[in-house]
Order: sequence, then structure tokens, then C-alpha cells
Amino acid sequence: MNKCFIEHYRCPEQYVRFACKKTVPLTNGYFLFGQGATCYGSYSGAQPSLSPDEALCDVLRDVVIEGGTIYLPFNPSQVVDNLHREVYVGEGSSSALARMYYFLRPALSIAVRRHLQKFHLRGWDKLLFPRWPVDCSVDNLLEQLMLLSLRATGLERIPFIWFWPEGSSSCAVMTHDVETEAGRNFCAPLMDMDDSFGIKASFQIIPEERYGVSPEFLQAIRQRGFEVVIHDLNHDGHLYSDRKQFLERAAKINSYGKEYGADGFRAGVLYRNQLWYDALRFSYDMSVPNVAHLDPQRGGCCTVMPYFLGDILEIPVTTVQDYTLFHILNDYSIDIWKKQIDIITAKHGLMSFIVHPDYLMKPRELSVYRVLLDYLTRVGQEKAVWLTTPGEVNRWWRQRAEMRLVENDQGWQIEGDGKERACIAYASEEKGSLVLTVQAPLEEESLLLGISRRESRSQAAENGH
Repeated sequence: MNKCFIEHYRCPEQYVRFACKKTVPLTNGYFLFGQGATCYGSYSGAQPSLSPDEALCDVLRDVVIEGGTIYLPFNPSQVVDNLHREVYVGEGSSSALARMYYFLRPALSIAVRRHLQKFHLRGWDKLLFPRWPVDCSVDNLLEQLMLLSLRATGLERIPFIWFWPEGSSSCAVMTHDVETEAGRNFCAPLMDMDDSFGIKASFQIIPEERYGVSPEFLQAIRQRGFEVVIHDLNHDGHLYSDRKQFLERAAKINSYGKEYGADGFRAGVLYRNQLWYDALRFSYDMSVPNVAHLDPQRGGCCTVMPYFLGDILEIPVTTVQDYTLFHILNDYSIDIWKKQIDIITAKHGLMSFIVHPDYLMKPRELSVYRVLLDYLTRVGQEKAVWLTTPGEVNRWWRQRAEMRLVENDQGWQIEGDGKERACIAYASEEKGSLVLTVQAPLEEESLLLGISRRESRSQAAENGH
């Protein structure tokens, strides 16, 4: 029961005492755990709802604290895992209609494709779960558990290892999916633009059928400090259509990963089946959206933090894609991106962007992207955001997962590789809200996060984010 909490916060185990007071049934359904945390799993009590559209029972009222132990009516690790793996979506989320669309896609004009996509996505704005434009259910659940831990222990604060290196308040990564030969040819100008704002990105490269991939092209990306990620096999929308075919394709994809020296993977169209990830030989994946109302495969992992799926680190897509913004929503501003950035930075999470070189070759779209880069760099400076690459996130998150807090005569210390970049943070409660304070590595001062950059107040207990 304690696993998800310890993995998230990296706090000493003596402060984590969760248990189930009653036997939890096997029936899964939807319920709330405080405002802003929609859960999917089983709990002891009333029957969970079969749909997130119903009036959901808030099981926070059923929590009991006795003798320093927090008795929950559900297993939080099961709920978090269910959301991370999108278990609530069920099988068959990649519909026959979507598969037929990708079979016919090469013969369809752009105008026809957009019309069909909008038809397929109709009613997306009426979906209540996951919550648009960012769903923080997992993050809010874990924050509520931290508040309960503070109350159960009677401590003023609980130490943990801060989420990002050097005390950064949050993190942002830019990724570029290269879908066509024209997009490949636009990679160099796009790197020029990213570089002009001091941003490095990853380029997701399709190995087969779409365009030629030369060693010189890959080397040109790396020489400039950008990263190469494998993007599907041929981007035909059928990667996960059949298990046998998937295993055959996965073998080729793994081979290309080794040949290209790529540690990361992203599936075409963000199709995914987390139960099959064990066939992929990559260190990290970037195929799971936070909320997928506007993607062919709906669902969402409901978190703004990286998380492990077995040995693979999932770096979720937490913002709307450029194609969706321009061609589905017909929005040529960065207003939605700004709203998502505000929500994610308030949670100290990861902003992950997908921007295609294929869709930036016109002045209007390129101008919007330039505005985004400018805004992102300003937010990075004002809020101490770590602007980095997916590969660096992967390396850091794996180091942090192996670190531990130990107490000695000098107080709490971090042990493990990379500890020189890590910071100790403290969780406390103030007026019912979770307050996170980050201590600088040299212990001379606290790094101020957010507006005050001294302490961060999480409002999960008071609102939906």
C-alpha cells in the first residue's frame, strides 16, 4: 500500500503508515478521494460508480487514524497504478474506425482528414474525466496522503527528496515528432529557432517508409545538443493492432533504437498498450497523454509527473499537441498552453510539448511557436523551471529513484548517485493545505518556488488542481 507514496516522495519509510481496515472487494469503479482526485479501483464501503459522469462518493470521509496508522478504504497503489496504466479505459480503446482511418489515411486529402478527425472527436468537451486541460488526480491523491501522514504522525513537517535537481520548481521538455520528408528537411531551421531561445529538444524519428534516415542526419541532431528518439516503426497506426505483429515490429524497433543510439521511444498517434511494454528495450517512453480527449485513443494517466511502468520510465505528454491546437481546435494562440503551464507549474510537474516540424512551415504556425518559446523561457526564468531534454529527465528520475534520506548528527542527508544535485524538501500543513519547502543544497537558504520562491502551497485539498 505504501509503494506509490514512497516512490513519489522518496521520504523515510517510518513516516508512511497506510493500511486497510477492512477487506477491499475486487469490483473496480470510480470514486473521489478529496476534491480534485478522481480514483478508479475498489474500496470497502458502497459500490463504486461504473461511470465518472455519476455523482461520485468521496471516500476521504471513511479514513480513520488510530495509533499513528492511517486506515484507508482502498489501496492507493492499486488506484495510482490503474490510472497510470489507464486501466479504466478497458480494452479496445483503439477503435475499428480509427484503424480504418489510418489504413485509408495516405489516400485522403488534408481537408478530408481534418473533417474525419473532428467527427471522431465530437463531444470531447463534454467528457468529465480525465479533467481537461490537465488532470492531476494522481498528484492530488498523493498530496492528500501526505496531509494525512502529517496528521497521523503529529509532526510539523516530513522530509522528502525534492522532485527536480538544484531545487528547480518544475520541469519542461520540448519534443518534435518528424512525420514526413518535408518535416525532416525542416529540422535544421527548427533547431536554429530552439537554440535562439536556449532550448534543446528531442527529435522523434520514424525509421521506415516515411523518409530516409542517414547517419549524417542523426549526427547533425546530436552535434547540436539535441536528442534522437525512435518514433514508432512506420507510423501507420497499427503498432498495437495485433500482439504477434507487435512483437515482430518491436524487435525491429529495438534494433533501430540500438542502431540510432536512442534511449527513448514514442508510438505513432500516441497509441499505447502498457501491458506490452515489456517487449520494448528502451529506457523511457513518451506515448501516454495526461488527458487524451483530443487523441484517437482516449484515456490519460492523470498525472503531471514521470512514473515507472516496470523498467521503463514514462514521461507523459502533459500539454496539447500543435496539430490539435491548430487544426482541430482552430486556435492560433498559446492561451491553452499557458493555462496548462499554470496548472502544471503549480503542481511542480513536467510540461511535455509535442510540436511537429511538419506543421510549422507556414508563417502563422511558426509565429505561434515562437511566442510559445518566448513565453516558456520567461516562465523558466521567473519560476526556476528546469528546461531540459527527455533523456536528462530520464537520467535524473532514475537517480532520484535510487536515492534515500538518512538521518545523522547533522540532520537529514541524501545518499546515492547524483546527491550533489538533489535537495531536501519538507512537507507541512497550513490551514488545511500542503506546503512544500525546498532547502538549498548548501543549507544557506531555502530556494523560493513559485511566486514567493520560498514555499509552495498545494491547494489540492481546496480545488480541483
